[in-house]
Amino acid sequence: MLDITLLPGEYAVCRLGGGTALPDELSSGLGRADVVTVSWTADGISVICPADRLPDEAVVETIWRCLRVAGPAGVDGTGTLAALVDPLAAARVSVVTFSTFDTDYVLLPAVRLTEGTTALERAGHRVLG
Repeated sequence: MLDITLLPGEYAVCRLGGGTALPDELSSGLGRADVVTVSWTADGISVICPADRLPDEAVVETIWRCLRVAGPAGVDGTGTLAALVDPLAAARVSVVTFSTFDTDYVLLPAVRLTEGTTALERAGHRVLG
């Protein structure tokens, strides 16, 4: 069983064109519960951020809610994401995941939040918040 915290607010998974500078609003004034992650590839820049910090030029398809595994879990933990993603896949809920040094995060489409958290609770996890 995992303890999972539902972070406040909505999140965006977005794309910026290659070579785009990161807007200052992504790194300044983050609140205690805010999460921002950035991945660079040759094809572009992927950003996960609170929806109210969404860069103007970003391409976004849907709004997400963010779940954080109560941690720290550490980088050497095994099976954590599988324990979350498997019941969500069985419930046909799309996910976006990412990991930090300390823990794992799962994003669910905001319109499927109830179905997703129900699937996680049925799998024995506790969703807080």
